[in-house]
Amino acid sequence: MPKVYYKTSEDIELIRKSSLLVSKTLAEVAKIIKPGVKTIELDKLAETFIRDNGGVPAFLNYNGFPYSLCISPNDQVVHGFPGSQELKEGDIISVDCGVILNKFFGDSAFTFAVGEIDTETQKLLDVTRQCLDKAVEKAVAGLRIGDISFAVQDHAETNGFGVVRELVGHGVGVKLHEKPEVPNYGKRGAGMKLEEGMVLAIEPMINQGRAGVKFWKDGWTVSTIDGKPSAHFEHTVAVKKGKADVLSTFDLIEEVLKQKN
Repeated sequence: MPKVYYKTSEDIELIRKSSLLVSKTLAEVAKIIKPGVKTIELDKLAETFIRDNGGVPAFLNYNGFPYSLCISPNDQVVHGFPGSQELKEGDIISVDCGVILNKFFGDSAFTFAVGEIDTETQKLLDVTRQCLDKAVEKAVAGLRIGDISFAVQDHAETNGFGVVRELVGHGVGVKLHEKPEVPNYGKRGAGMKLEEGMVLAIEPMINQGRAGVKFWKDGWTVSTIDGKPSAHFEHTVAVKKGKADVLSTFDLIEEVLKQKN
């Protein structure tokens, strides 16, 4: 069996602080997302904000990754590089952020609309976020990894969307990527039993079209095989009895988006 780092209640509170700094960082990024903004500007803002709040960007130099954020627009699924690309009206952009604070890791992602987007793309965002909510409901002691996985797959495929299989969620906290893996597809009642002390990064990656993806020569970027949009939402979640404890939050992002509208 793979080694799982079980966390104490004190550990979980420290991971919550890390995760909330991730959430605050994503909310700061949300403030400047608009047409004409270069994606590298989001990355610079995030790194500065994380360091100003006593944290370290967890992604920067992780296995050689050269940025603080993974920024993946439109048909990019995950692990996209920030750069000189300017956001355009109608784009969607997945922003994935990790932080080290007090030696513990937090990890969260949110897919943003840039200006007005079409109804089918909005449905993709809505369903992917619903997949995350349904998965979190299954992150309770006594259930199994497969219950989380099935919740994502069932809701996505019921709505006609493709579920990425090559990339998975994971344990998080002591390291950025820990065991167990948390796929977004699977069978109810299968896989490792969920226990208190587990902290998971649950992250549905859902494609508007086919499930297949392609890996870029940069060694990081992953995009859809058919060029259609992909969405990605992620929370850091502590497994508990009865109800999962979500350590990251989208509330801060929602507040910013309401003010912008």
